[in-house]
Amino acid sequence: MVQTGPPIVTLRSMPGLPFDGAIAAARTCYSPRVIGVGEITEKQRQTIGPLTFDGGHHTVYQHATFEFGLENVSRQFVWSFLHSYPFYNSEQSSQRYVKLNEPRAFVPPIRGEALEVYEQAIVRAWEAYAQLSIVLKDDTFQILKELRHVMPRSSPDRVKQIERDAEKKAIETARYVIPIGAFTSMVHTISGITLHRLRRMMNSGDAPYETQLVVGAMVDLVSRHDPSFFSRVGLEAIDADLLPESSFPRTLEQGDDFVRRFDARLNGRVSRLVDWSAQAEGLVAEAVRETFGLDEAAMSEDEALDRVMNPSRNPLRLDTLNVTYHSPLMRSLHHSSYTFEKRLSHTADSQDQRHRMVPASRPMMTCVDTQAPDYVTPMIVARNARARAIYDATMADAWRAKNRLRELGVPLEFALYVLPNAKALRFLESGPFIALLHKWTMRTCFNAQEEIYRASMDEVEQVAACHPRLARFIGPPCVIRNGLVAPRCTEGTHFCGVPVWLNFPSVERRL
Repeated sequence: MVQTGPPIVTLRSMPGLPFDGAIAAARTCYSPRVIGVGEITEKQRQTIGPLTFDGGHHTVYQHATFEFGLENVSRQFVWSFLHSYPFYNSEQSSQRYVKLNEPRAFVPPIRGEALEVYEQAIVRAWEAYAQLSIVLKDDTFQILKELRHVMPRSSPDRVKQIERDAEKKAIETARYVIPIGAFTSMVHTISGITLHRLRRMMNSGDAPYETQLVVGAMVDLVSRHDPSFFSRVGLEAIDADLLPESSFPRTLEQGDDFVRRFDARLNGRVSRLVDWSAQAEGLVAEAVRETFGLDEAAMSEDEALDRVMNPSRNPLRLDTLNVTYHSPLMRSLHHSSYTFEKRLSHTADSQDQRHRMVPASRPMMTCVDTQAPDYVTPMIVARNARARAIYDATMADAWRAKNRLRELGVPLEFALYVLPNAKALRFLESGPFIALLHKWTMRTCFNAQEEIYRASMDEVEQVAACHPRLARFIGPPCVIRNGLVAPRCTEGTHFCGVPVWLNFPSVERRL
């Protein structure tokens, strides 16, 4: 039986009077002092509020922040709507490290045979997850023992710790068979203007029914606390039929054709460089010189690039707080940009999209649905015949269920929820070098999610071919910090056990 229920939305914290706070911020723009919230009058609420909002002066509504607790929300909703834009902060329950003991998932408003097909698909996926968690544990345990140099004389406590880590690695991979309709929970914080925008757009995306439930509850909670925040300003949700996405043509099986064309372009890569700033190195070097009022005679291109990229000369490269955007020197990295075509699973992209300064035009799954199974297979599954058999059978079963739901007249929006985390997604992703540098530092670490690691290694290799002087000092923290600061690895007890710094990027990741 699938454990389900409506979304649980709580308002954990917010300002006392968010609407008056926005008016006070607006008045401060025209005052020699900071205006207090308690100074706002009814007349100002009636005039300044609508004037600022309707005129597009929305920054005053950004000062109020709302911290929500969200439970019983699907990962499909989070991926397709809640994390599809940059302006939020979330701390989400991780399927990589939290064992999923029972089938808990979103169940749409369907009945009869359709409901039976839907729930059975969810339950079977959970059963496969339990099987894979057991089958893969031995493989992960053997690899971890080798990486951590476990000897016959190693202490029992050390071996037990490695066993626990092996179990975590096993469920990290087994989660690929869990449906994207699975429930998750999180703390989610947004500004006031972002909440207004979510309300406006809650009929968009791949999961509008669930989005309306969640965003509607968020708006209701804020309205109860301060009715003025929505009653005096704001715009209602755009009708689904009026959204521009609704008018795009959708042909039968267009998703299968799209998949074949896209993967042919990738030519075996996870991520393919398709566009870049041709003069990137020269632009960055010139930006460095201009920052300090220098000309080419005073500082060569090579010298400028070395000063910003070489961690032995720029200690900010070693700072774990990522103060890149706050450094006058490192802001020179803004001027080089790269665009990649990439293919990631739904579960990997749910992590990749958290790199909000490297945005992507992610697909509407309702527009690129495939009749045939279309998924990513983790390498440890591919190497284990028994695991691979369970995995492939589970993928086939998920697509059969999805296709059967469509035959029964279930809207594609709801049928998609039974597809697995392994579902492949294809998209363009772009970012400035300043943002990509941070991403590549974090995601070329062996502790990074497998697919994002492979994509990052693809990207670094291709950027190095175009701009070797910029790419010379790219790598995980242990590589950048090697010989300069201790410890090399910033992961503490989660050190992967491999001396990556000795021969990066020519390294083998086994797990």
